[in-house]
Amino acid sequence: MIYISRQEHFNAAHKLYNPKWSEERNREVFGPCANTNWHGHNFDLIVTVKGKPDPETGFVIDLKQLSTVIRTHIIDQVDHKNLNLDVPFMQGQMASTENLAIAFWQILAPEIERISAARLHSIKLYETPRNFVEYLGE
Repeated sequence: MIYISRQEHFNAAHKLYNPKWSEERNREVFGPCANTNWHGHNFDLIVTVKGKPDPETGFVIDLKQLSTVIRTHIIDQVDHKNLNLDVPFMQGQMASTENLAIAFWQILAPEIERISAARLHSIKLYETPRNFVEYLGE
């Protein structure tokens, strides 16, 4: 089995805030991430797929096609957007990095299967250089 990854980048704003809680409780749990006027991140997204190399091309997946799928279905939807307000697939959810990674998986898995015999293996999403999540579809 070969694992191959594509990295993409986007910028987005969000706020972590539970409307069922008081302002004080939100600040206690989420700190500055509950800022009334939002806050932003420079996100790095790494999409890893797995499979066996095609005998004719030697590719597990055509990385140009993978990049197009990621850009079309994810980056174009979230780049320079407010994740809480502007992104339909995040409506009604806490705009945490964890929930974002799960949403990305749900969008990308069927799109990757549509263009390749490869399968999505993981989504790694860096919110900051020191804070990131990895989702394996489980």
